[in-house]
Amino acid sequence: MDLHSGVSRFRFAWPCFRETTESAIEACEEAWEFYGGIFRVVIPDNTKTIVDRSDPIHPRINRTFLEYAQSRGFHIDPTRVRSPKDKARTERSVPFVRDDCFGGERLLTIDQTRDHARRWCLEDAGMRRHRRTLRIPREHFEAEEKSHLLDPPTERYDIPIWCDPKIGRDQLATVAKALYSLPTRFIGNKLTARADRHLVRFYDAHRLVKTHPRKPAGGRSIDSDDYPLHKTVYAMRDVDYLQRQATSHGESVGRYAEALLDAPLPWIRMRRVYALLGLVRRYGAKRVEEACRIALEADIVNVKRLERVINRRHVPDPPHSVPKALPPARFLRPAGQFAVERREPSSTDAGGDR
Repeated sequence: MDLHSGVSRFRFAWPCFRETTESAIEACEEAWEFYGGIFRVVIPDNTKTIVDRSDPIHPRINRTFLEYAQSRGFHIDPTRVRSPKDKARTERSVPFVRDDCFGGERLLTIDQTRDHARRWCLEDAGMRRHRRTLRIPREHFEAEEKSHLLDPPTERYDIPIWCDPKIGRDQLATVAKALYSLPTRFIGNKLTARADRHLVRFYDAHRLVKTHPRKPAGGRSIDSDDYPLHKTVYAMRDVDYLQRQATSHGESVGRYAEALLDAPLPWIRMRRVYALLGLVRRYGAKRVEEACRIALEADIVNVKRLERVINRRHVPDPPHSVPKALPPARFLRPAGQFAVERREPSSTDAGGDR
């Protein structure tokens, strides 16, 4: 990055490997130290690290660099696209620094390159009489321009990170490879996050909704108030609460839950205790209490085998056999109609036979 004052042509060069917003801010910080003050107006080329959208009237500045400019108190006036009167002031200095400062040099490290550039700005280019102003740039700057600069910063600027994380179903958002909790109403939404050295702030349409302390990569900041009561235990990894909940259903159930959580990392076994509590809801505390007592005596610490013990200990009673009543027949005749009357043979019947 190359900066120079508008009148004296006193230049400052800051070599960097990558052109990012962070490197641009770092170069500006080094420039304010080099010049002993802050420029009131900075005229950058339309690089994407500073200008998101170029426009001659309403350019859109990168929000990270815009916040930096507001913090340091200078204004940003980007050059107009395809305008030689503007772009020549910024682009024309690039080949001069490249050829005059680094031409023919063999530099091995970035620190060595930056030291060489600083020395070139102070002792070479800064002390060479300018052909148009006919003045030495460094002397002209100290005599005419330095008094108009803003006061230099007293401490290094804390470069923030801006991103737009999406809130997952677990109510967590990822910012700089760390996890932060958000209230339930933001599940599935995209928020704007700003992370500096100490805090991470979440905004919804420019409205601050949550603040967390900054955590390193891989860390997590969980606020129990963000979760409903039935999710707080799992989110906070509160194994003590699970232990107390299991003990409330019986002494053996509590000891069984303690055996399930007996590990160097007990929170990775929380699901097993949830399964144990599910057995209590399904079969009742009395049956699970008896099964846990038997399982502990046999050194069986497995929820699935515990469920088999519950099912084997409980043999369902056979259903009572109730005789079924036959439905009344509609056309059933009385038994007397089927009776046969026997008559004794008379004498008349006997004579007739002969």
